[in-house]
Amino acid sequence: MPLVEASVEVPVDIATAFAVSQTTGDVRKRWDPFIRRQRFLDGATEPAKGVRTLTVHRAGFRMVSEYVSYQPPTNVGMRMVEGSWFFAKMGGGWRFTPVEGHPDRTLAVWRYNFGCRPSWLAPLADRIGTVVLRREIRRRIAHYARGCSDPVVLAAARGAAPSES
Repeated sequence: MPLVEASVEVPVDIATAFAVSQTTGDVRKRWDPFIRRQRFLDGATEPAKGVRTLTVHRAGFRMVSEYVSYQPPTNVGMRMVEGSWFFAKMGGGWRFTPVEGHPDRTLAVWRYNFGCRPSWLAPLADRIGTVVLRREIRRRIAHYARGCSDPVVLAAARGAAPSES
């Protein structure tokens, strides 16, 4: 199964870095270019292992995913349970580790694995998917890094109202 990975060092502590990654609604859209819409399903109001979410990509693709791990502030993992016709399977994990000697900095590493369908086309589709998904994840993590410097995003992640400038 193809694997793509991207990483970035952000100028916030690990708890804040994790919290930024889990923002929702308009705050999430300030930094996440991937989504048009995202919401929790089945009455859930916050992330946790087993919680399902609906994500609509900016191009309109829909995916229902499930948290397979949720361990603040170090990692979160998901798997697709319903998705676009071209993904046979997809999963991802985001890991956060403090930068040694710099407690106010965090290394974020995002990994995704996937498989395409139909199976007869998968060898070619997986190669194309790797190129496209790698570009997408690099773009997304770069925007995440910008979100880790955005006062509105940081205030929401820390559970406070943004201060007046």
